[in-house]
Amino acid sequence: MLGLSAATLSGLVDAGFVTPSRGPRNEYRFSFQDIVLLRTAHRLRSARIPPRRIVEAMRSLREQLPGQLPLSGLRISAVGNDVAVQHGGVQWAAESRQMLLDFDVAPAGGTVSLIGREFHAAAAPPRPLATAGADERLARARELEASDPGSAEQAYRDAIAHGADTADAHLNLGALLYESSRLDEALAAYDQGLVHHPGEPRLHYNRALALEDLHRPGDALAAYDACLRRAPDFADAHFNAARLAEQLGKDQLALRHFSAYRRLER
Repeated sequence: MLGLSAATLSGLVDAGFVTPSRGPRNEYRFSFQDIVLLRTAHRLRSARIPPRRIVEAMRSLREQLPGQLPLSGLRISAVGNDVAVQHGGVQWAAESRQMLLDFDVAPAGGTVSLIGREFHAAAAPPRPLATAGADERLARARELEASDPGSAEQAYRDAIAHGADTADAHLNLGALLYESSRLDEALAAYDQGLVHHPGEPRLHYNRALALEDLHRPGDALAAYDACLRRAPDFADAHFNAARLAEQLGKDQLALRHFSAYRRLER
């Protein structure tokens, strides 16, 4: 019902994130509160947080919190690649326990409050792009991602055009395009990256995600296979490959990938 794998669910139970009772046939029986918490895990999974990261974050969170503070009273969400927790106006990363600043602009009295210009007065002006090198262009692209994705996209393209031919440049550009539902362009970015970095498993994995959303399951399965040839311990690639193989009627292949996934997630 929630779209969670059995391995993720078992991990959340073992971590104490949910505490189901047992039925007459020893089956799990979840309370309404359990379902609410599992929906939180599902949202994290939908945000492409890997299952292992979800379980580790929840386990870390259980260790941090006093017993009288229920998890249901917290707001748990994905912030980039992190699992963030918010309670009482304070936000922190579940795994690292570092405090996170909330840069969301909130309305005040019906208008938007902006930070004054004097806040930036002491900052040194950036070097003109015309004289910037490839690495500097890439660094600026990364800085722009959170505040201005459109400018970040152009900055990544500019950095790649000026020689910033790292796998991360193509990965980050593809991710920006993917998040804005420009799937064909994201696929092209990953393909371009693979021309120069054919051994990078993350490019193959992200390419597979784009192919899935483009409703090309056979091609996506082949891309997951390419990822796993280069990174056999990539658990999420095994999980996704198993799911696709099952959809395509390749039951033996699905079983092999599910078995590999369960072994890696133990």
